[in-house]
Amino acid sequence: MTEDSAKIKLNKLMCHAKKNLWMEKEDKYYVLNSLLDLFGFDAPAPDNSDENRDFNIDDVQSEIIDPLVDYAIQKKLTTKEERILFETKMMGLITPAPSAVNRKFDEIEKKEGKEAATDALFKLSKANNYLRMCDINKNIKWRHHGSLGDIEITINLSKPEKDPKEIALAKSLPQSGYPACMLCASNLGFAGNLNHPARQTLRYIPITLTNEQWYMQFSPYQCYREHLIAFSEQHRPMAVTADSLKRLIEFTDIFPHYFIGSNAALPIVGGSILTHDHYQGGRKVLPMFKAESRRPYKSENFKDLKIEIVNWYNSVIRISGQDANSVHKFSSLVLEKWREWTDESVEIIAKTTEEHNAITPIARNENGRYIFDMILRNNRTDEKRPYGIFHPEERLHNIKKEGIGIIEVMGLFILPGRLKNELHEAEKFLIGEKEMNDKALTDSKSPVYKHRNMILELIEAHGRKNTKEDAKKFIIDKINHICEEILEYTAVFKNTEKGQNAFDRFMTEGLNLSKA
Repeated sequence: MTEDSAKIKLNKLMCHAKKNLWMEKEDKYYVLNSLLDLFGFDAPAPDNSDENRDFNIDDVQSEIIDPLVDYAIQKKLTTKEERILFETKMMGLITPAPSAVNRKFDEIEKKEGKEAATDALFKLSKANNYLRMCDINKNIKWRHHGSLGDIEITINLSKPEKDPKEIALAKSLPQSGYPACMLCASNLGFAGNLNHPARQTLRYIPITLTNEQWYMQFSPYQCYREHLIAFSEQHRPMAVTADSLKRLIEFTDIFPHYFIGSNAALPIVGGSILTHDHYQGGRKVLPMFKAESRRPYKSENFKDLKIEIVNWYNSVIRISGQDANSVHKFSSLVLEKWREWTDESVEIIAKTTEEHNAITPIARNENGRYIFDMILRNNRTDEKRPYGIFHPEERLHNIKKEGIGIIEVMGLFILPGRLKNELHEAEKFLIGEKEMNDKALTDSKSPVYKHRNMILELIEAHGRKNTKEDAKKFIIDKINHICEEILEYTAVFKNTEKGQNAFDRFMTEGLNLSKA
């Protein structure tokens, strides 16, 4: 690309900022000159023919952003390894200041309502490429009709794995410890490095929960519709307390069109970030929400509440009612009693040298009725099951090894992007394209080797002369059943007569409920 061509692309980027990024007339030359400085240009292109063009946000990446970054790499303004850092810096220059975003959000909320305001913030987060939809849209998704309800499965291609050169370079960089983690409020505007993503395009909205300062932003990986994160201003460890439950209820009052939930606050059952108190939510009806009642209960002290065990893979108590205080009191009671509950007949031990029982709570607000799904978890391990008694066995780790957190237990599996290529290679054994002595199945260092047992099982069941379409179907079917099995492992009270009798004991003896 020539310098003149790059300048024309910058003009197009300015038009995009005007159309989709709330750029005020007064900021035009400030933003333009900042972009010229970034690229080392003395003056802009005279061509303003795109000034009134209505840009399709989905085309901006390929038409404007990628060519400009390619030019920057060509001119050694950045490197291939730092491509995303440069791109984020460029897009940060055309993103309104945080104060301007907050004012605009408030303005839209007053005129059109909270839902319109979050819609606008979401659109902004896409338009400035904080949400890299060009990558997110590459995710592979499908739905499985399971025995206890649908399960949604995504192979996540939007979070690229670093190549060895990037990893080596990242290790050599000094560690500042700032920001303290990727959820800290101090990420706002951070330039980033190979160890920490750039956040010049991040914009979050301040909210108050239990008289504390919290913030709401959209997740950069968008595992589902309008996937959001609410996080504390304080960098403090994750915790699920009575105050946490109150904050979840308050959040649904502020944003009734979103659900909100918290990972459990213990390793194995608690998601990937336990160092910063935060919640996850969004605008998605997740599979678990559709699950119906398995067994109803009643309480003499909470007659206004509907209490039931949910007909789902995990052990879930659903509480619903119109009085927020009542819902909060009973959900807090469930949390308190579960933390102390031990039933060795089903291997549940609340405490050893550390706590093991935890809860993943998820709150919704449906037309003024509060719904709390409380998923009972336990992270205890033993010699036979070092990854967790209520964690999938090692034989299933080829598909999902990471902790089964809030998203998975609600029925949405986020599988690693590596599976796209690994499963494609696995198909070749089912269609006879690769021999059984191929290095992929015999070398433990091969990325396909971890799937060896699964491949052998599929060959035994279906042979090696399948069509590509059938081979793919067999593998997908296998993944579907593995995901079901994973969810069943996370249930502290198994969906067996023995497990459900134990669940009933907790409901009647632990929570002092009677069957409805």
